[in-house]
Formats: sequence, C-alpha cells, structure tokens
Amino acid sequence: MSATPLSGSSTVAVIGAGAMGGGIAQIAAVAGHPVKLLDAREGAATSAIEGIRAQLNKLADKGRLTPEAAQAAGERLSVATQVSELADAALIVEAIVEDLAAKQSLFVSLESIVSDDAILSTNTSSISITAIGAALKRPERLAGLHFFNPAPLMPLVEIVSGIGTDSAVADTLFATAKAWGKTPVHARSTPGFIVNRVARPYYAEALRLLQEGAADVATIDAVMREAGGFRMGPFELMDLIGHDVNFAVTRSVWTAFFNDTRFTPSLIQQELLEGGFLGRKSGRGFYDYREGAAKLLAATEAPRSLNATVTLHGNSEAAIAFATRLSNANIALTSGATTSDGRITTVGDAVIFVTDGRSATQRAAQSNIANTVVIDLALDYRSATRIAISCAQQCAPAARDNAIAMLQAAGLQVSLIKDIPGLAVMRTVAMLANEASDAVNQGVCSAADVDAAMRLGVNYPRGPLAWAEQIGVATVRDVLLNLASSYGEDRYRVSPRIQQACYAGGSLHD
Repeated sequence: MSATPLSGSSTVAVIGAGAMGGGIAQIAAVAGHPVKLLDAREGAATSAIEGIRAQLNKLADKGRLTPEAAQAAGERLSVATQVSELADAALIVEAIVEDLAAKQSLFVSLESIVSDDAILSTNTSSISITAIGAALKRPERLAGLHFFNPAPLMPLVEIVSGIGTDSAVADTLFATAKAWGKTPVHARSTPGFIVNRVARPYYAEALRLLQEGAADVATIDAVMREAGGFRMGPFELMDLIGHDVNFAVTRSVWTAFFNDTRFTPSLIQQELLEGGFLGRKSGRGFYDYREGAAKLLAATEAPRSLNATVTLHGNSEAAIAFATRLSNANIALTSGATTSDGRITTVGDAVIFVTDGRSATQRAAQSNIANTVVIDLALDYRSATRIAISCAQQCAPAARDNAIAMLQAAGLQVSLIKDIPGLAVMRTVAMLANEASDAVNQGVCSAADVDAAMRLGVNYPRGPLAWAEQIGVATVRDVLLNLASSYGEDRYRVSPRIQQACYAGGSLHD
C-alpha cells in the first residue's frame, strides 16, 4: 500500500533562506502548507520571503498560477526567528551550510523541540545521512530530501535513507514530494547519492580528454552537445556550477570511496581553482566571460569535395542514418556486404567504423586496414549536426579527406580530434552507464530510478542504462574493456551488472 503524503494543513519549516531553502519554501507554500522560514542571518528570511512573493506574482503574470493562488501561497509564508518557534512543524527541511557538525548540532536542538512524529529532513547533496543521524536519539526519523537547483523548476527529488532511517519516513517523504508535483526517487545514503555519483564521468572523461590534448574545450563541448545531445557541454557546465563546488563534490566522492580511481579529481580543475578561475562567478574558468573577451569556437574541418564512391555496409543505426542523409543529399550510394569487422561505410580507400573503445591506430594495426577512420557515438545519427572523428596514424591524407567529405555531404560538421581511445561521446556514455550500473548493483537505487534521476536531475538526453541498451550492452562492455586495456587502469573496470546483462540477454532493467 502506498504511503500517504503530509496533509496540506501540516506546517513545513525550512531552515536556511538561501537559494535552495527559499525554493523549497516556495514549493511547500504553493502546495498549500503553512511554511515557516528560519535563517541565522538577520533579515535573510524576511528578504527571502519578499523574493518568493515577487516570484509568485511573476508566475501569476505568466499564467502559471492564478493571482488568487499566488497571493494565498505568499500569505502562507512566515518568518521564524528562533528554533523554538518550529515546535508545531510536521516536517523540517534543513538547507544550511554543507558542514556535518553544523547539521548535527541543528538537528540535536530540533529533536528536543518538535513533536515525536515530526519528520526531520536534510537537503544535503553530499554529506552522509547516516553520519548526520548518528548524533540523534532517534535517527529513524531523519532522511535526505535532496532538491536540485532551482528547486521550483527542477522536477527531481532524491529521497535518501541512512542506515537508521525508518522506511515509513522515507515513504512519507516520497509521497509528499510527489504530491508537491515533483518526481521523487529513492536512494541509499552512499557517497554522492544517485546524481552526484553517476554524473562524475561526465566531467572526468572530458577533463581527461583535455589533459591528453584530444581537443580544446570548445570542440569537446560542441561534440557533446551537437552529437551527444547533452544540453550543455561538460566545460561550460563546470563553469556554470563553479569549479569550487564541482571540484569539492568530486573530491568528496573520491575520498568517500577510499580514493577509487573512477573518481580521481583532475589536476587541470585543481589548477583553475588555485588560480581563482572559478567559472562564471569569477569571470573566468575554462572560458573567459569578461567583457570583450574573444569567444572560443569549436574546431570544424574546412569543406571537402566528395569525389569517391560511397559504399554502405550492414544495417546498424549509423549505417541506416547515413544512407538516409546521403540519399536526401542526392549522393549516389552503393550497397556492400555486411562484414564481421563492423565497418559502416567505405569511401574510396577510407574505411569508417563507429568507435569500439580502441584508438583508430590500434584498430588499423589489428585489422590490417591502414586507412581506418573512427567516428564517435551520436545520440541520434539521423539528426546530429556534428560528429567527432579520429584517423589512424597509418591513414593516408587522401583517405582522411574522403571520409570527411562524406560526413560533410551527409550534413554534419566534422571535428577531427586526436586519436584517443573511445573518442568523446562514446567513452563518456559508457562510463555513465557503468557507474549507473554499479549504483544499482550495490543497492543504491533501482534501474528505473537512476535513469529518471539523470534525466530529471541533470537533464541528460537519455537515462544512462536505457542509453546502454540502445547502443547494445555488449558494445558498452567492449568499449570499457578496450579502454581498460588501452590505459591499463582500474578506472575502466566493467560493472558486474553489465557483465551479467551480457550473459543474460542484454537488459539492464531486469
């Protein structure tokens, strides 16, 4: 039987009137709850309520709320000046500084004030719920209620259970968040919960590509957006988040997992932090946001003329998409036999493959095809506007140009990057799927919840497990194995759940 959400008449107290606390207070007030907002900074709660009421009026002006609903929600907000005024709250949401001692001290003081059936929750994004609850006499009534910024707009809420959390408390929070119009997911209190753990490869692989000189930041960002379908590239996203925040989360997860190489922080990002290049907030990060600064542009190959015969091989998603795109461009095509080596097209002497995690040079040597060109993964090869490619060192310039010309004729901008294993999108998606699989395998969350969390919490175009199934779980496994072989690092070890799925038929959602 599903849990019952808190009644609309129940008082919700929010402690911390910053951006997150104010956003949570707004959500609860719009949902019909009397809301008390408390902040230790003088005047902060009053200022936050004024801002919330102004925001509610804007929503009414845009037709997203009726004027009556906006006014009523605003009237439900009140300022509390001390913790003792929160005694009647049925739910406390803590949104103060990310400091374990400060949170423990606050909850200890609350425990002696609120009623026995009041629920205590924390909006922490990285601190262990178990550790916070260790200071309480009744840790069973504490859980994580983790919203994403901006809270009124972002649909995801992680309901995080510590080792002592009563399942009924977590279920009530889940039902309440759902009643508030959010999409809640359950998570166990492990480092990073779901989103901050599973998202680490999105930044880590991009930073590694940059460190290896694969391409510049603007090119990698463009490939991830225009081929991978991500809303923002990793470098512009890190600049937006702030390198102080992003690096701290990465370091926290890395430390909490006893320095697991999968989460190793980047020296490049550390250097930005040490130099005060924090991103948008400081005016400089990977990009320069100062007035008059030159805009960085993605590296795009100059137009080539297509003067070679294009032959399509097999019926893979990429091959079918290129057949359609080239036919629409009135390019003559021939049909070749499906081959065991996985080629998708030949253009003159060039042989084109989708990356399998090996460098083009390694693939050329192992297959004895000198003119090997590998292309990156795309979310949808039919609609992508850019593609990254690498060429084997053995590849002749004329063959390289034929491959680029074919891709351009298909309507793609081409970014030629250094020949590194797995290119950009493929290795990133494989690592995201691998981390998501490990989270499920370790009982942190369900397969459905990890996919929902990554789509709704960080706007990924597809849940990582669903994406792996679309690519082919065996393909993801092989990419990871080839990356591990190329680098000789435990960083790319394959999740047992991916291995099991390969043996059992390829589903990661069973």
